[in-house]
Amino acid sequence: MASTPSVTSAGRPAPARAEASVAQATSGPLAQGREFVWTNADFARVQALIYQRAGISLHDGKHAMVYSRLSRRLRETGYSSFHDYLAWLENHDGPEWQEFVNALTTNLTAFFREQHHFEIFASHLRTKPSHSWRVWCNAASTGEEPYSIVMTAIEALGQNASFKLTASDIDSRVLATAANGVYRLDNLKGLTPDRMQKFFLKGKGSNAGMARAKPELRRAIEFMSVNLIRDDWPFKEPFDVVFCRNVMIYFDAPTQRRVLERIHRVLKPGGMLFVGHAENFSESKDLFTLRGKTVYERR
Repeated sequence: MASTPSVTSAGRPAPARAEASVAQATSGPLAQGREFVWTNADFARVQALIYQRAGISLHDGKHAMVYSRLSRRLRETGYSSFHDYLAWLENHDGPEWQEFVNALTTNLTAFFREQHHFEIFASHLRTKPSHSWRVWCNAASTGEEPYSIVMTAIEALGQNASFKLTASDIDSRVLATAANGVYRLDNLKGLTPDRMQKFFLKGKGSNAGMARAKPELRRAIEFMSVNLIRDDWPFKEPFDVVFCRNVMIYFDAPTQRRVLERIHRVLKPGGMLFVGHAENFSESKDLFTLRGKTVYERR
């Protein structure tokens, strides 16, 4: 048996000795034709670890996706088997956990995705034009949704309105991209020419083909890392609106309920909750009342 790996100066698990995994090399048919041995037992361990850390329920059809994404972590850390890499995670706490979570989270997003939500949101903002609005977007991904929210607020309330958005995600990598606010022009095709001119600066020279969100957009947003399944959310004041879109589909029913109860606690009575098009919380009528297509009001 190999000794427990040490931690590198970068905070990652040190590579395990290659010979430590020789016994694993012939275990199971899932290993055939792949760079690393990959067994049903490995997948079950990944399922348990990501559920424990992020509340994500990986169904059995995700074998190929998990192998592909975590293989990159094995190459990066120098481990020669999933068996040893997962054993290190199970016995340590450090930066590699964040990389593990980053690898297994999905970040599909676009500007003004599910357009009807932004129309409802704008109408809601106009009901209190002088109000100090506090909004939370808890699946910020690479920033398209948070910037869409702020653009909507500026259009509805004016440039000098009192509006603050907290944008969070569990994936530190995409959160850094969001805070940077730089996008390929191809990814901005969904924006009208007026919004492009008003809210973005086109790059020149070596930055041609790129665009950056203007400072007035970025100033309205505070980016932070928040794990929805942990009961340590850092908020001191309640929110008027919460965007929690296309997140709950990755949670099982008990986890969904716990997260909804926590959102209920940080949302003002009468506050609005926007969820994804495939999400339905009719079982939580004691917490939220349906007010439109995937739009709920806090009871």
